Amino acid sequence: MEIFTCFSLAKEASSNTRTSSALGNEILRESSVNVKTRNRGMKFANFQVLREMISLCPAILIEVGFLNNPDEASHFSNPSGIRSMALVILSGINNHIKTAL
Repeated sequence: MEIFTCFSLAKEASSNTRTSSALGNEILRESSVNVKTRNRGMKFANFQVLREMISLCPAILIEVGFLNNPDEASHFSNPSGIRSMALVILSGINNHIKTAL
């Protein structure tokens, strides 16, 4: 799993950048505990979808795996693998909300 957010120096986006990083790190922590995918870390990227959203709200892009990798492809070819990844993301979001409040 690899998570991207956008770094912005704009005043209105700096809080969202910090929140995005915290959320992404929480999801990565949850994935390292509950699924056996490679942790590729939290990274900053200049992707358009992130640039457009970061001034409005926290924004992350999650890359859960690569279908051309046989091990990762087999994980996502069955419903239980997809469900486990969805639950990891949900748990990470839930944990982030609990700590933010």
